Amino acid sequence: EMLESSNIINFNGLANSSSYHTFLLDEERSRLYVGAKDHIFSFNLVNIKEYQKIVWPVSHSRRDECKWAGKDILRECANFIKVLKAYNQTHLYACGTGAFHPVCTYIEVG
Repeated sequence: EMLESSNIINFNGLANSSSYHTFLLDEERSRLYVGAKDHIFSFNLVNIKEYQKIVWPVSHSRRDECKWAGKDILRECANFIKVLKAYNQTHLYACGTGAFHPVCTYIEVG
């Protein structure tokens, strides 16, 4: 019914990935932040088709360590974003798995 009414928009996102598990709604900036595999998406709530993408992959050395530990390089050796939190007026706090070496950072959203 939603498809027929043209009220739905498809987001193709990342090829071969369904790792969209972390969300942060920022009503003050009219943004929806979505954490994914090696990426953070920032959607405009006024026009949801308009979005920005932050690329945040693991380093090659961490990916190699993960592979040497016997993990699947395509499915497990990535930076899966697990935490998105508004930190202050200008920054988000974000954490990812970092290919089994968790990493966190502050992201300026201005």
